[in-house]
Amino acid sequence: MPPALARLPHRTEGEAALPRLYRPEEIAETLGCSDWWVKDRARRRLIPHTRVGRAYRFTADHLAEIIRIHEEPAPQRAPSPASPSEPTPTPSRAPAQTRPSMSPAPRLRARPPRRAQYGTAA
Repeated sequence: MPPALARLPHRTEGEAALPRLYRPEEIAETLGCSDWWVKDRARRRLIPHTRVGRAYRFTADHLAEIIRIHEEPAPQRAPSPASPSEPTPTPSRAPAQTRPSMSPAPRLRARPPRRAQYGTAA
């Protein structure tokens, strides 16, 4: 047993090893995204994590759950016809529809700087 783990008061000889905690940078590298994204999602409680002090830490189970949460299902395929002897209906072509004309969006104007609202000099 490593000396650091031997000093832990709650650990006994028969217990399983403690889970490894990964840093956000390691999770981001594994997922192929930025560490900012990982920290932001953890801060907003959108992904599972552990807080140690003010730091975000992740276990292997957390990583697997993050992957499962962001997994997209495969597109559904149309079922094949029951019997090949039945003719498949051909879709009739609908006339091309034109988009209804939309009025243009109103022109946006910039707000004045806030310090000008309070009469203070820059």
